[in-house]
Amino acid sequence: MTYFEEAARVLLANKVRSLLTIVGLVIGVGAVIAIQVLGNSMAGAVNGALGSLTDNSFVIFPNSRQRDVSKAAITLRDLAAIQGEIPGIIAAVPLGSESELVRAAHSQVRFSLSPDAAVSFDNLPLLYGRRLTAEDIAGAANDSVLTNNAYQRLFPQGGDAIGQSIYAGSHRYVVVGVLAPPKRGFLNAQFSGDILIPWTTYVRDYLRGSRLFGAGFIVTDPAQIPHLELAVQRKLGELHHGAAGLQYLSLDKAKFSKGIDGIFNALTLIVGLIGAVSLLVAGIGIMNIMLVSVAERTREIGVRKAIGARRGQILVQFFIEALTLCASGCAIGLVIGLSLGAFVNHVFIIKLTGTVVPIPWGKALGVAGAFAVVATLVFGTYPAYRAAALDPIEALRYE
Repeated sequence: MTYFEEAARVLLANKVRSLLTIVGLVIGVGAVIAIQVLGNSMAGAVNGALGSLTDNSFVIFPNSRQRDVSKAAITLRDLAAIQGEIPGIIAAVPLGSESELVRAAHSQVRFSLSPDAAVSFDNLPLLYGRRLTAEDIAGAANDSVLTNNAYQRLFPQGGDAIGQSIYAGSHRYVVVGVLAPPKRGFLNAQFSGDILIPWTTYVRDYLRGSRLFGAGFIVTDPAQIPHLELAVQRKLGELHHGAAGLQYLSLDKAKFSKGIDGIFNALTLIVGLIGAVSLLVAGIGIMNIMLVSVAERTREIGVRKAIGARRGQILVQFFIEALTLCASGCAIGLVIGLSLGAFVNHVFIIKLTGTVVPIPWGKALGVAGAFAVVATLVFGTYPAYRAAALDPIEALRYE
């Protein structure tokens, strides 16, 4: 009979005691793995939801909490100076959104119109048609690009909408392109309005006054975004006659993703600490049970030593029992953690975001294996050593 068969026999002979002993390990391992799966899924889902936002863009807007926001207001003149004087910025576009009742043929729906540049802030593919061009921007053309949602609601019968006219309030625009639908999900992020028009056209038709809510910038090299964000903020300070204390906030895809990852990393750390406490409690329980097992089997140990069992064999026997106990708890926790994480991922996260993220099998197996090894080495070694150190004569006399 091998050591593992012997260990299984002993543990199965005391099923309830063995199960209660490993509950702490099951809870600790299950909780850590479940939060790892969910954290990985949520972080991936958020990044997937941001997938339609280009990597080479960022936005800047005045901090609304500063003393005088009006002094920090961005103007069209600021955008022209920034695009002309800061290398690496290929487009500076005002941010905005205008809600209008839009008409097309027999359909009439309220949509938001927003400005766009020749190099767009999103990378959604076209269903058909084209994007806005530099000529559209330069000539403030009455062209428009529809999102898939706007297309389906304005042209419910389907068909080719290219060249068709839509009317937003008193303004007429010609459809030149239709975007493909985004990933399915209730939380799909949309970073523009339902209808995109040249930003110069937006300024002409809707922008009242020279102050902007904020501005979006397209750059040549995404790696330069942190540097360019600072450069734009410094330039805005200079353009506003060197006004001291002006505050601007910037946001880009990498910064947003990093913030989300940080939240889930912190959550994983907290759950990891909880798992460590569970590991400590479970380990103490395992060590106590193993010591009880050694005490109960003292005569058995004495008999084995009397018929020739070596000290090392006794040590390995009890060490394998501790390892079997720890491995069983971690294996159950692994299954529960993966099952719970996968269930929440498939039932909620995928349906909400439309993004499928692979389960981190490697990390989960690593956590379960690490817990099993640590628990065995820290809490199983001493009982095994104590069993191996028993004097055979004294062990035979034990009642």
